[in-house]
Amino acid sequence: MLTTKRKPATVGEILVEEFMRPMGLTQAALAGAMGVQRKHVNELCKDRRKVTAPTALILARVFGNSPDFWLNVQRRTDLWEALNTPRERERIERAKPIQSAA
Repeated sequence: MLTTKRKPATVGEILVEEFMRPMGLTQAALAGAMGVQRKHVNELCKDRRKVTAPTALILARVFGNSPDFWLNVQRRTDLWEALNTPRERERIERAKPIQSAA
């Protein structure tokens, strides 16, 4: 489980800083390579869209890495947000473990 107080890098941050900038890619160029609308890429870059399994497969194909890479970045962000959002934290803490029937 994530125990750090520091927010992990988001999909958008990694996409822009580690992939698009070094490769000189624009959002339009990436959208073309992915076969999606530029709005889709813009929403990923701005962290307004989450990475789904199909998007992870597309990003992995475009950049030559694994879909697990992209899904893990999304998972880390989602877990951190759940643990660090007061409303979600309250919901999590209300849950009670089920006693073993054995």
